[in-house]
Amino acid sequence: MISAARALAQRTAADASSAALDLARNVLEIEADAIRALTTRLDHRFLDALLLIQQCLKAHGRVIVSGIGKSGHIARKVASTLSSTGTPAYFVHPAEASHGDLGMIREPDVLIAISNSGESEELMQIVPFVKREGAKLIAITGNAQSALARAADVVIDSAVDKEACPLNLAPTASTTAQLALGDALAVALLDARGFSKADFARSHPRGSLYRQALKHVADVMRRDDAIPAVREKTALRKALAEMTRGSLGMVAIVDARRRLKGVFTDGDLRRKLDTIRTRRNARIDDVMTPNPRTIRPEALAAAAVELMERHKITQLLVTDETGILVGALNLHDLFRARVL
Repeated sequence: MISAARALAQRTAADASSAALDLARNVLEIEADAIRALTTRLDHRFLDALLLIQQCLKAHGRVIVSGIGKSGHIARKVASTLSSTGTPAYFVHPAEASHGDLGMIREPDVLIAISNSGESEELMQIVPFVKREGAKLIAITGNAQSALARAADVVIDSAVDKEACPLNLAPTASTTAQLALGDALAVALLDARGFSKADFARSHPRGSLYRQALKHVADVMRRDDAIPAVREKTALRKALAEMTRGSLGMVAIVDARRRLKGVFTDGDLRRKLDTIRTRRNARIDDVMTPNPRTIRPEALAAAAVELMERHKITQLLVTDETGILVGALNLHDLFRARVL
């Protein structure tokens, strides 16, 4: 009896787990479908919204984002994303706005109001005051016939067929659609303004994004005697000793003016070991790889990472504009600099 009861309990638990996974997958499918549907409805109104925001910024205005309830949480995130990508933006709670915060909204500004129903009382209470100040209103709403939509200068349609909630009540797909449209606005504005990685890093000075975006090759490369290098026609044995000393897994080959001529790596040693064994008097020129890939010292360290990954290499030599060897680095240097 005990074993039968345990088996029944296990089957019940397994059925419950399976049902939970099915429900979770259904939620993701509904929300993914909601976002896909947005792409087919995105039209000139989205471009009109971009133009309003660009005009606002040109007039030294600000973007204010507002919403109530779940849409309010989305509005906070949209404001944060806009700010971190170069579009000055603030979140204003509509209830607080009615108690003094409306004073921050003025004529050059744009208010992005987010509401699925477009009828949120707290939000609609501040709309007349915003319009009276001469600020522009962009509505992100799922109801194009709502009071908010009728009052807006531009309406971006965020309607969804249904919520992911089984009861079709809890804001789920609708808030996902709002968030996606907010991200789309932020990225489109970022691109239009030519916002760069360095610009992004300036607003993230404490995170890894700063290290990745602002560190340059010159900040992490090895210099002077730390660069394993030999002259042309150097005996192979001597070049291998220099490669070992440098601990970079490579040795650079340079001419009398220190212009880079080639490179010899650990990988080359493995691939050409038989040749080296049969040529006792071999010189480094005989086995080096001429014209190796290089990077400039002023390049971003992140570009060095991309170059290494693309060509499946672990070391890079650094040359100036005239081809003079000025540095060297490998993946370990990038790790130490916390670029990776």
